[in-house]
Amino acid sequence: MNAALKPLILVVEDEADLVTLLSYNLEREGFRVITAGDGEEALLLADERSPHLILLDWMLPLMSGLEVCRQLRRNPKTRETPVIMLTARGEEADKVRGLNSGADDYLSKPFSPTELVARIRAVLRRASPGLAEELLRFSDISMDLAAHRVRRGGRDIHLGPKEFALLRHFMQHPGRVFSREQLLDIVWGHDVYVELRTVDVHIRRLRKALNETEDQDVIRTVRSAGYALDNKTTM
Repeated sequence: MNAALKPLILVVEDEADLVTLLSYNLEREGFRVITAGDGEEALLLADERSPHLILLDWMLPLMSGLEVCRQLRRNPKTRETPVIMLTARGEEADKVRGLNSGADDYLSKPFSPTELVARIRAVLRRASPGLAEELLRFSDISMDLAAHRVRRGGRDIHLGPKEFALLRHFMQHPGRVFSREQLLDIVWGHDVYVELRTVDVHIRRLRKALNETEDQDVIRTVRSAGYALDNKTTM
């Protein structure tokens, strides 16, 4: 799988050894990983990078994991992002507090990497079914991930690798607006220097490929914000 298409996990943990262990096991299982050592950095990264899931430690410097979770839920960009809380607190009352703050799941330390990965995959299946599906659909567009094939209205659509990656991401998050910076990180990778206008070039190519006839343009440009996949054509 293209590395840019792998689910992105934000690990929020201040214990360096645990961060190393989590990153190693998650990357070995096919995830991309970014890390934050405190709550403020976590909120900034969550807003900028749009991770598919956040592993959030309860006890953090500057701001507790509970407060981070509450703020994530108040931000429209991260309101739906799945959160799994990691904590040494195993009492039922603490678990309830974590879930009431907006967490999707709760895992008490110590835990096995196998259980953690299973929990992550289960939460991702519930929150983002498209990440686990091999066939994505939007309007009259279908994308077969196994066959690497796109069709619209019964005809084959031929896409380059970057256009395919862009369309896949859009189809996994229909209606959501992504900035050029976010799309660069998602499709090209965070450590690759590419000019922002490169995104515009590939969006134009994607539009051209999808709209060979009189099809509705499903790639919406949101001025000063970015692009989204939906059926609204208002600029």
